Formats: sequence, C-alpha cells, structure tokens
Amino acid sequence: MELVFVTREGCGLCEKAERVLWALGVPYVRRDVDRDPELLRLYTFRVPVLLWGGEVLMEGFFDEKALWEKVKTLLGG
Repeated sequence: MELVFVTREGCGLCEKAERVLWALGVPYVRRDVDRDPELLRLYTFRVPVLLWGGEVLMEGFFDEKALWEKVKTLLGG
C-alpha cells in the first residue's frame, strides 16, 4: 500500500501539509482532486487529505507529531 496525498493547486492548507510530509521524509503519491472525478466527488471540500489503502488517515490541518506517529505505525517504523 502507499500513502496518497490529495491536494489542490492554490490551496494554502495543502501546501502547508505537503511541507510537513517533505520535512518528515514521508513517501507519498500526490493526486490533484480537480483532475480526478472520483476524488473530486469525495474530497472537494476536504483537501488536503492523506489516504492509506483508500481510507482517510488525516485531513485538513496536518499536525507534524500526529502525522509522524501514524506514518511510523503504518510503515512499521
């Protein structure tokens, strides 16, 4: 499985969340909600969203410590 980061161009909260992912060195796949009809239907007003196996792991504000704890658990770290 992989982490999927659902984002939108011009979304300030998305940019902040992505910086947290980069800072932690978390591997993820970036998907633009506006380029995928199914993601748009599910998450248009919820971005940023981090998915694991299709399930929402986090959305909105990404707290660095909380994100790190979740990722460590998922990736076996």
